[in-house]
This record gives sequence, C-alpha cells and structure tokens, in this order.
Amino acid sequence: MTTLPGDASALTDDFGEITPEPGTPAAKAIEGRSLTQIAWTRLKRDKIAMTAMCIVILMCVIGACASFVAPHLGGGPNTFHSNLIDGDTSLPIGTAGGISSKHWLGVDPGSGRDIAARVIKGAQWSLLISFLATALTVILGLVAGLLAGYFGGWVDAVVNWLMAVFLAFPVVLFGIALASGLPLRAFGFSPIWLRVTLLILVIGGFGWAYFGRIVRGQVLTLREKEFVDASRSLGASELRIVFKEIMPNLIAPTLVFASLAIPGNILAEATFSFLGVGIPLPEPSWGGMLNDSLSQYQYDPAYLFIPGLAIFVTVLAFNLFGDGVRDAFDPKAGR
Repeated sequence: MTTLPGDASALTDDFGEITPEPGTPAAKAIEGRSLTQIAWTRLKRDKIAMTAMCIVILMCVIGACASFVAPHLGGGPNTFHSNLIDGDTSLPIGTAGGISSKHWLGVDPGSGRDIAARVIKGAQWSLLISFLATALTVILGLVAGLLAGYFGGWVDAVVNWLMAVFLAFPVVLFGIALASGLPLRAFGFSPIWLRVTLLILVIGGFGWAYFGRIVRGQVLTLREKEFVDASRSLGASELRIVFKEIMPNLIAPTLVFASLAIPGNILAEATFSFLGVGIPLPEPSWGGMLNDSLSQYQYDPAYLFIPGLAIFVTVLAFNLFGDGVRDAFDPKAGR
C-alpha cells in the first residue's frame, strides 16, 4: 500500500486502486445499494421518465378524487343542462363547445352535461379497471410462470398449452358476447359493478399468458443458479426456495411489465366502452364519450378531442414511464 502525493486520507493497493483510509469521511460514505435503489437513481436521471411519472401521479390523484371533485364541476357528470343547448341544432350554445367559467371544457351536445366532470369521472373508472386488471394479470402470470419454469415436465407442458390457448383467444369478441348476454343484475352486483367486474376479469384474465412466458423464462434460468443449489443442499423446502430465493429476483421484470401493461389495459377498457359493452350508461367513460361524439364531431369537434386527448396523454405518460422503469432496471436495453 502506498500513499498518493498530496492526499493523506487515500491509499493505493498493489493494483493502483484508491482505497479510503478507515475512519475517513470517504470511507464512511461507501455503502452497498440494492437493485431497487440503483434503479431509482438511474430513473431520477431520466427527465422524460420523471415528467411522465408526474403526469401519471396527477392522473392517479384525479381518478382517486373523482367521486369528490366531479359532482362539484358544472353540476356533476350526469346533470342535464338543457338551457345550454340550442333547440334547433342540439349543439352547445357558445364557442368551442360551450366553454365558460362554470363549464371549463364545455358541455356535451344534446344533453348539456359538463365535459370536465365526465372526463374526471371517466378517469376513475378507466384507472380502476386497468390497475385491477393488471394486478390480476401479474398474479396469474407469476403463478403460471413459476409452476412451469420451476417444476418443468408435464406441468410445464400443460401450462405452456394453456398459454398458447389464451394467446390465441379472441378476447374482444368474447368480451362483446359475454357482456351482451349478461343480465343487468347478477350475483348481487349492481349494473355498473357487474360490468366493471366483467371488464377486470376479461382484460386481466386473458392477458396473463404473455407475462407468464416471461416469468417462465426467468425461472428456468434462476433455478439453475448456485444460490438455489446451495439452498436446496441445506435442506430448504421447495416452497421456501420459490418464495425466498426465486421470487425476489422476479421483482424487476414484474415492475417493468406492470408499468407497460397498464396503458394497454386503459386502451382495452376504452375499446370495450367505445363498442358499447364497457361502462354502462349513464356513467361516463372515455371510450363511451368517443362513441357519443361520432355523430357530432363535424359540428362540435371539441367533444371528440377532449376525451381522445385524455386517453392519449394518459397512455403516453404510462408508456414513457414504463420505458424509463425498464431502462432503469436494464440500462443495456436503453432507448
């Protein structure tokens, strides 16, 4: 060990690497960091991802507070204002869809309901369904991938066959058929919660196969690692190996997949609502508002533009944030 000129607190070893002397401030600053801490440090450097994260947090706050905020905007999302509609054209009175100090984004044609209140309430349903559907997808994908990857053999063959079936299944057609034949009330659910539950089950229940294949590939690699062999040689049970050794190594791919699956589920919910089998009337939804605007967009383009912009901004923010999370955990696959 030699001392560098002009620096009494740093020593060099035989390989020329600088080693802080014990007890110095530099030595105390050295500490180990987990993968999550390293990823968060990388994510904070990504300005695009951080901006997208702020938008995502804002949309989540809007969705969470929609039940308290929407009723106080322009009379609420389902309050009709016939005095704001032209009796001859059924279009909002005024410019840009009837924008005023009371109705910030105007009112919808024909009924005069406040668009801002309906967009905020629609955000609540869209985010609720997409988050719960993503959670269902992650749970089913983790279970299927762990079973197939860890146990192999006939279990792997059966799970792979199920994945192939679900990947080839026409989800949209099945959802339309199922929602069309569903009664207004069943299993003790109200019409709105029955449809919400159906959307969560259809979107999340048929989306697990792709994530299951990702998990299976990861588990096939992890089960051959030395730390798994060491745990098995010490007498650890299969359950302990799965939950203590393998599951912690699946946190990163799970977070990346979830952040990228949420925007796809938002679009799926909007698609079902646009086709008339999503959130039932009179509850507002972004897809339903787009459907309502088709007959009026030539005369009132604002009614088409506003819910479309809400979908675009939300999905874009989630996608950019998901890309940032992926790059943070795997910088070699950066943009």
